[in-house]
Amino acid sequence: MRQPLVAGNWKMNGSRDSVKALLDGLKAGIGDVTTAEVAVCSPHIFLGDVQSQLDGSAIAWGGQDVSVHDSGAFTGETAGSMLGDYGCKFVIIGHSERRQYHGETNQVVADKFAAARKAGLIPLFCIGETLEEREGGTMEDVLAGQIDAVIETCGVDMLGEGVIAYEPVWAIGTGKTATPEQAQDVHAWIRARVAKSSAEVAEKIQILYGGSMNPGNAADLLAQPDIDGGLIGGASLKPADFLAVCTAANA
Repeated sequence: MRQPLVAGNWKMNGSRDSVKALLDGLKAGIGDVTTAEVAVCSPHIFLGDVQSQLDGSAIAWGGQDVSVHDSGAFTGETAGSMLGDYGCKFVIIGHSERRQYHGETNQVVADKFAAARKAGLIPLFCIGETLEEREGGTMEDVLAGQIDAVIETCGVDMLGEGVIAYEPVWAIGTGKTATPEQAQDVHAWIRARVAKSSAEVAEKIQILYGGSMNPGNAADLLAQPDIDGGLIGGASLKPADFLAVCTAANA
């Protein structure tokens, strides 16, 4: 039985005051969430505040990106060991915004997966297709390329040490959401693709849905057999909304 995981991706949002208010709200309500694991992924500049507020709580935390390098002359980069120093458990890898706006290739993402695991972090490994790729019939090829790059670079057993987050690019921040049936079909396909390399890893790996999950659609999405939680964007910035998604993961 795979434990549900609900992870918030704050993206480039927040201030020290808003982060404090958000985390106060989450800590106050998290007692109602008993079976799902809950995490927040903060901009790196707030990780000290996040660690201070969440240390000892039921909420884990993580970063939004990691360097492929351990250290050195790489201005603006953040090493996995640095995230570990701030108590991070998770780190987002390969988000579509990193792929689209920062030119991250499948190989770069695979190398970041390896760097995260080397630092003892659990990668939240994002994969997904654009609307053009879905409508053009290349969705499976796109997803296969993203998954296979990690398997070829890291091995399937290391892939199983992470979490996959399926995020249809056309549903991120747009208010559009895949229907529960559409999402389930893709999650089942992803699990089957991993099973080509290892049935054991495919069965145990958590696959989250990451396309505009919110309190209104979370229960229906999370009821699907191959959807093991959510990577939550906009709804993670509002305590009541994020907690509602977490509660739906208990059902």
